[in-house]
Amino acid sequence: MLDSACSIQRSLDVIGDPWTVLVLREAFMGVTRFGDFATALGISTDLLSDRLTTLVEAGVMERRPYAEPGRRSRYDYHLTSMGEELRLVLGALQQWGDRHRLDDDSPSVERRSRTTGGRLAVAFVDESGGAVELEDVAFVSVPDPA
Repeated sequence: MLDSACSIQRSLDVIGDPWTVLVLREAFMGVTRFGDFATALGISTDLLSDRLTTLVEAGVMERRPYAEPGRRSRYDYHLTSMGEELRLVLGALQQWGDRHRLDDDSPSVERRSRTTGGRLAVAFVDESGGAVELEDVAFVSVPDPA
Protein backbone atom coordinates (compact mmCIF):
# COMPACT_ATOMS: atom_id res chain seq x y z
CA MET A 1 0.00 0.00 0.00
CA LEU A 2 1.24 3.48 -0.85
CA ASP A 3 2.08 5.74 2.07
CA SER A 4 0.47 9.14 1.35
CA ALA A 5 2.21 10.52 4.45
CA CYS A 6 5.57 9.91 2.77
CA SER A 7 6.93 12.98 0.97
CA ILE A 8 8.91 10.73 -1.39
CA GLN A 9 5.68 9.06 -2.53
CA ARG A 10 3.92 12.42 -2.91
CA SER A 11 6.85 13.69 -4.99
CA LEU A 12 6.75 10.60 -7.20
CA ASP A 13 3.05 11.24 -7.79
CA VAL A 14 4.19 14.34 -9.70
CA ILE A 15 7.62 13.47 -11.14
CA GLY A 16 7.77 9.67 -10.91
CA ASP A 17 7.17 9.02 -14.59
CA PRO A 18 10.38 8.83 -16.70
CA TRP A 19 8.90 11.07 -19.42
CA THR A 20 8.13 13.73 -16.81
CA VAL A 21 11.74 13.73 -15.65
CA LEU A 22 12.89 14.07 -19.27
CA VAL A 23 10.48 16.99 -19.83
CA LEU A 24 12.06 18.64 -16.78
CA ARG A 25 15.55 17.96 -18.15
CA GLU A 26 14.65 19.76 -21.35
CA ALA A 27 13.10 22.65 -19.40
CA PHE A 28 16.37 23.03 -17.47
CA MET A 29 18.16 23.14 -20.83
CA GLY A 30 15.95 26.08 -21.88
CA VAL A 31 13.15 24.41 -23.84
CA THR A 32 9.77 26.11 -23.33
CA ARG A 33 7.65 25.40 -26.40
CA PHE A 34 5.48 22.32 -26.82
CA GLY A 35 6.81 21.47 -30.28
CA ASP A 36 10.40 21.80 -29.11
CA PHE A 37 9.74 19.42 -26.21
CA ALA A 38 8.14 16.93 -28.62
CA THR A 39 11.04 17.14 -31.07
CA ALA A 40 13.77 16.94 -28.43
CA LEU A 41 12.19 13.95 -26.70
CA GLY A 42 10.59 12.07 -29.60
CA ILE A 43 7.46 11.78 -27.45
CA SER A 44 3.88 11.56 -28.70
CA THR A 45 1.95 14.82 -28.42
CA ASP A 46 -0.78 13.16 -26.31
CA LEU A 47 1.77 11.86 -23.79
CA LEU A 48 3.63 15.18 -23.72
CA SER A 49 0.38 17.09 -23.19
CA ASP A 50 -0.47 14.80 -20.27
CA ARG A 51 2.95 15.23 -18.66
CA LEU A 52 2.92 19.01 -19.06
CA THR A 53 -0.61 19.18 -17.62
CA THR A 54 0.54 17.19 -14.58
CA LEU A 55 3.47 19.56 -14.04
CA VAL A 56 1.28 22.66 -14.44
CA GLU A 57 -1.41 21.34 -12.09
CA ALA A 58 1.24 20.51 -9.48
CA GLY A 59 2.68 24.03 -9.71
CA VAL A 60 6.03 22.85 -11.09
CA MET A 61 5.53 24.63 -14.43
CA GLU A 62 3.29 27.42 -15.63
CA ARG A 63 1.75 28.08 -19.01
CA ARG A 64 2.36 31.49 -20.56
CA PRO A 65 0.61 32.72 -23.71
CA TYR A 66 2.66 33.88 -26.68
CA ALA A 67 1.89 34.64 -30.30
CA GLU A 68 4.20 34.88 -33.26
CA PRO A 69 3.27 37.61 -35.76
CA GLY A 70 0.37 36.50 -37.93
CA ARG A 71 -0.17 33.28 -35.96
CA ARG A 72 -2.70 32.23 -33.36
CA SER A 73 -1.92 32.48 -29.66
CA ARG A 74 -0.21 29.48 -28.10
CA TYR A 75 1.29 28.60 -24.74
CA ASP A 76 4.82 27.88 -23.72
CA TYR A 77 5.91 26.27 -20.46
CA HIS A 78 8.19 27.74 -17.82
CA LEU A 79 9.49 26.34 -14.55
CA THR A 80 8.10 27.96 -11.42
CA SER A 81 10.28 28.51 -8.36
CA MET A 82 9.01 25.12 -7.14
CA GLY A 83 10.10 23.60 -10.44
CA GLU A 84 13.51 25.26 -10.25
CA GLU A 85 14.09 23.46 -6.94
CA LEU A 86 13.94 20.18 -8.87
CA ARG A 87 17.29 21.15 -10.44
CA LEU A 88 18.82 19.57 -7.32
CA VAL A 89 16.89 16.32 -7.84
CA LEU A 90 17.82 16.06 -11.52
CA GLY A 91 21.40 17.00 -10.69
CA ALA A 92 21.55 14.15 -8.17
CA LEU A 93 20.10 11.70 -10.73
CA GLN A 94 22.60 12.89 -13.31
CA GLN A 95 25.51 12.61 -10.89
CA TRP A 96 24.50 9.03 -10.01
CA GLY A 97 24.09 8.17 -13.69
CA ASP A 98 27.47 9.70 -14.56
CA ARG A 99 29.07 7.55 -11.89
CA HIS A 100 27.20 4.27 -12.44
CA ARG A 101 25.42 4.27 -15.81
CA LEU A 102 27.73 6.08 -18.23
CA ASP A 103 27.88 4.52 -21.72
CA ASP A 104 31.13 6.11 -22.82
CA ASP A 105 34.02 7.98 -21.22
CA SER A 106 32.31 11.28 -20.47
CA PRO A 107 28.89 12.72 -19.63
CA SER A 108 27.01 14.72 -22.26
CA VAL A 109 26.05 17.47 -19.79
CA GLU A 110 27.94 18.82 -16.81
CA ARG A 111 26.77 20.72 -13.75
CA ARG A 112 28.61 24.05 -13.60
CA SER A 113 28.35 27.26 -11.58
CA ARG A 114 26.85 30.13 -13.54
CA THR A 115 29.05 32.49 -11.53
CA THR A 116 32.46 30.81 -11.71
CA GLY A 117 32.01 28.21 -14.43
CA GLY A 118 33.44 25.60 -12.06
CA ARG A 119 32.13 22.06 -11.99
CA LEU A 120 29.58 21.22 -9.30
CA ALA A 121 28.66 18.13 -7.30
CA VAL A 122 25.38 17.45 -5.55
CA ALA A 123 25.78 16.75 -1.83
CA PHE A 124 23.99 16.66 1.49
CA VAL A 125 24.80 19.75 3.53
CA ASP A 126 24.44 20.10 7.29
CA GLU A 127 22.99 23.09 9.14
CA SER A 128 26.41 24.80 9.25
CA GLY A 129 26.82 24.50 5.47
CA GLY A 130 29.33 21.65 5.48
CA ALA A 131 29.10 18.73 3.08
CA VAL A 132 28.21 15.40 4.72
CA GLU A 133 29.56 12.08 3.42
CA LEU A 134 26.87 9.71 2.11
CA GLU A 135 27.86 7.08 4.67
CA ASP A 136 26.87 9.55 7.40
CA VAL A 137 23.37 10.23 5.99
CA ALA A 138 20.42 8.38 7.52
CA PHE A 139 16.73 8.54 6.62
CA VAL A 140 14.95 8.53 9.98
CA SER A 141 11.23 8.26 10.69
CA VAL A 142 9.83 11.11 12.73
CA PRO A 143 7.01 10.68 15.23
CA ASP A 144 3.50 11.45 14.03
CA PRO A 145 2.64 14.95 15.32
CA ALA A 146 -0.95 13.93 16.10
